[in-house]
Amino acid sequence: MPLQTGIKVIDALIPIGRGQRELILGDRQTGKTAIALDTIVNQKDKDVICVYCAIGQRASAVAKVIADLKENGGMEYTIVMVTEGNDSPGLQYIAPYAATSIAEYFMEMGKDVLIVYDDLTNHARAYRELSLLLKRPPGREAFPGDIFYIHSRLLERSTHLSEELGGGSLTALPIIETEAQNISAYIPTNLISITDGQIYLSPKQFELGILPAVEVGKSVSRVGGKAQLPAYRAIAGDLKLGFSQFEELETFARFGSHLDEETKNVIEHGKRIREILKQNELQPLSVAEQIGVLLTLTQGLFDTISIENMREAEKAVIKSIGAIPEAIQKSLYSDKGLDDAGREVCWRLQKLHSRNFKRQSNY
Repeated sequence: MPLQTGIKVIDALIPIGRGQRELILGDRQTGKTAIALDTIVNQKDKDVICVYCAIGQRASAVAKVIADLKENGGMEYTIVMVTEGNDSPGLQYIAPYAATSIAEYFMEMGKDVLIVYDDLTNHARAYRELSLLLKRPPGREAFPGDIFYIHSRLLERSTHLSEELGGGSLTALPIIETEAQNISAYIPTNLISITDGQIYLSPKQFELGILPAVEVGKSVSRVGGKAQLPAYRAIAGDLKLGFSQFEELETFARFGSHLDEETKNVIEHGKRIREILKQNELQPLSVAEQIGVLLTLTQGLFDTISIENMREAEKAVIKSIGAIPEAIQKSLYSDKGLDDAGREVCWRLQKLHSRNFKRQSNY
């Protein structure tokens, strides 16, 4: 059973399952908290309880998170636990365990729970401070030797209970901050080995305005398609293949070498994939909206639209999703997924809409 984030690039290419632990990592100011916030906002009316644990954060940053949640109705189902940067290291150390205990209470009641740890870099520093005060010997990168144990003890509590135990789940989104894009540092590698996958945010993509700045090549879900709705699996393979081919060829094309027509088409299609995977903050999309847009993309219906007009074309397609018969929209959530009949109707609808859009915009 997936935990939908409402973010196209994650739900389609790096799916998160309920009971999974998916690490969010990247340098400072690359949008790590924004990914977690979008996921919390997307749980509205989905009967998922969210716990947001701020560890050693600035009071202004926490206030902004709470304000965004209130504005989008997220506080109705979210519990916020806060330790600020000027709190004692003991308080910062114990905060995520206390938040997890609250989350486990609801999980054992049979509820689906999402917990966000923002961030475990500060938690590791607080534990190092405590350890040095207790005169424990420092280890690699001056962290105590049992730093791996404290994080594994925390994250191993995320699980999916059997039906006999109530069927609840606890999904964790730990956040970690890297320095100079070094994901092979001590704490990041520790957490990568504990979690079920990672979402890596690239500062280069952030600077280029590709938001969310998820680098698909370095991001992975070890559960993969099993944590995805079948409707996504029908289109995600083509999407990932097309995007990986584009990334390889784009680098090659920068040298100004002569390209054949087929290669040019792959590059042009890849540019549209990258454009469609962009998404504004706090604007999560429903499953039907995502499938409609991604299906239009993989069928090549956006290929005739200029990059400058892609955003408008996407909005037009999302607007047209309501015209899809309700029975087909419901089938997106079923085990059958997007069967041949549903796929054909969606395809025809999006093609018709693309033609209307092109005529109106005089491309």
